[in-house]
Amino acid sequence: MKKFLGIGLALFSCIVSAQETNKEIITKEVVRVLDSINKVKLAEEKAKAKKDLWYDKISLRGYAQIRYNGLLSTNDKVSCDQCDKSWGTTSTAVDAKSNNGFFIRRARLVFSGQVHPNVYFYIQPDVASSPASGVNHFVQLRDAYFDLSFDTKKEFRVRVGQSKVPFGFENLQSSQNRLTLDRNDALNSAVANERDLGAFFYWAPSKIRDRFAMLVKDGYKGSGDYGVFAFGAYNGQTANKSEGNRNLHVVTRISYPFEIGGQIIEPGLQAYKGKWAFGSEISSGVSINEKTYVDDERIAASFILYPKPFGIQAEYNIGKGPRYEKVTNSVAVSHLEGGYLTLNYKLDLPKQQYLYPFAKFQYYNGGKKFEKDARSYVVRDYELGIEWQPFKAFELTAEWVIADRTFEDSALRNNRQQGNLLRLQAQFNF
Repeated sequence: MKKFLGIGLALFSCIVSAQETNKEIITKEVVRVLDSINKVKLAEEKAKAKKDLWYDKISLRGYAQIRYNGLLSTNDKVSCDQCDKSWGTTSTAVDAKSNNGFFIRRARLVFSGQVHPNVYFYIQPDVASSPASGVNHFVQLRDAYFDLSFDTKKEFRVRVGQSKVPFGFENLQSSQNRLTLDRNDALNSAVANERDLGAFFYWAPSKIRDRFAMLVKDGYKGSGDYGVFAFGAYNGQTANKSEGNRNLHVVTRISYPFEIGGQIIEPGLQAYKGKWAFGSEISSGVSINEKTYVDDERIAASFILYPKPFGIQAEYNIGKGPRYEKVTNSVAVSHLEGGYLTLNYKLDLPKQQYLYPFAKFQYYNGGKKFEKDARSYVVRDYELGIEWQPFKAFELTAEWVIADRTFEDSALRNNRQQGNLLRLQAQFNF
């Protein structure tokens, strides 16, 4: 009997011990599961909080260009006031010399972001603007616009604010990406600083928008995304200036990057029309029949063969606008025309380095409405250069210029200047 009693007690002790062990295991497992759930919830809360932070939607980038135009210059009176105010001089003195030296051509900061699924903003100041020769490093607004899209793919959008006017490939191409140090006179004379205040409609299929982005990102010197089709209205007085006559300019553009085999070509057409209003540009003694509603209209054609590896960039425009007439000492509307041809080559080097040799010829015969007395120009320039990009943050460009420039106003009645010089630029991207 005692024997059976002992066995029973032993069995009961084992059962109780097993139950206690199972309770401990179950308790530990429950604690582990609850801890995992809490960790997941905490991660979700952190992710949600991070998603809602405003500064995560805004990016900052920029670039700076430092130039030296004082090498091997044969004539200091060769200049381009619109291009680079450290190049040459417009002085009327017989023995005038240019004080060429180191010059910060651009120092841009770009703030941008998709602040809403249908709203994108872009603000770009230049902290090294030169409003006049010898006056440097002023802060000036370049871009301040908002893109309002109407679909999830953002194929249809309206851009409102101060931005580039969709006229001319090289005008739209960022100076950060352009090979030649300055834009051509012929099309750039349409819009000083390429920008104005207005509203522009852009359309492009999402596939083509991706192609526009690739042409910039992969080093093919694209213009950026200004749509396959563009249409808009703007003040017409150029950037950072108020409207002068309550008569808006209108512009339209169509451009499509076709992929043919391993090459991409982009033909384009663009045109604008409006009335220009003079401010203080006309000198005392210079006659003009109409200062407020001056005809200003152009049409241009573009052809781009992207460098894979050989590239061609060509544009030509015709139109009419104000121009100084030295015989009558007056400003009148007259015919204008001109364009350029750039040949280039993209050489891929080891360690993701790029080398771009290029050659450019430009011609322009017309006026520049935003310069003194709508200054008259006849330009025939040749440029030979090379750009070396050892890494994305740095580019070095050397350009030899053979210039033949006639620019005349009431102070420079007979002013044809010819000469050569070597221009250097170091560019920093960040």
